[in-house]
Amino acid sequence: MSLNIVVLYHSSHGSVEAMAHEIAESIEQQGATALLRTFVKRQAHDIVISKDDLIHCDGLAFGTPTRFGMMASQAKSFWETTSDLWLKGQLIDKPACVFSSSSSMHGGNEATLLNLSLPLLHHGMMLLGVPYDVPELLSTETGGTPYGATHVAGTNNSNVLSKDEMKICHSVGKRLAQIASKLQ
Repeated sequence: MSLNIVVLYHSSHGSVEAMAHEIAESIEQQGATALLRTFVKRQAHDIVISKDDLIHCDGLAFGTPTRFGMMASQAKSFWETTSDLWLKGQLIDKPACVFSSSSSMHGGNEATLLNLSLPLLHHGMMLLGVPYDVPELLSTETGGTPYGATHVAGTNNSNVLSKDEMKICHSVGKRLAQIASKLQ
């Protein structure tokens, strides 16, 4: 049985999109299908998330830029439309993880990851973090936390993903695909 894992993101300047692609790549390396989805169509290649995507997925990676320690409003607006899925319990026991990018080292990434987690937990999803067997988590000088993958984009958004950030993104996608496979 083929696994379909949704990588759902909003990206304003490209950093979160780059993280989403790294996570999707590692999901695909595990033999699963990564379905990249966005909240709004900003570019020609964007595919906007549907509730059916969530209902039929085997796992979810969810990320946005940090907005003062919270998720982007585009994501919040979408989750506010999912009470019908919540009432039916359609996302219960699906594994999920979160990722975020901020402009500065202390720009609210950890708070945003916690904020991103809230709708997932309310939906009964199983939240996965980054375990400390990921060596980059202990050595990173940029992004990465036990709550999820993060990136520090810089105040002018010029910082590309560091090697540590990419490896943490890969570990998140790999773990999500492996857990989703075990739950099948």
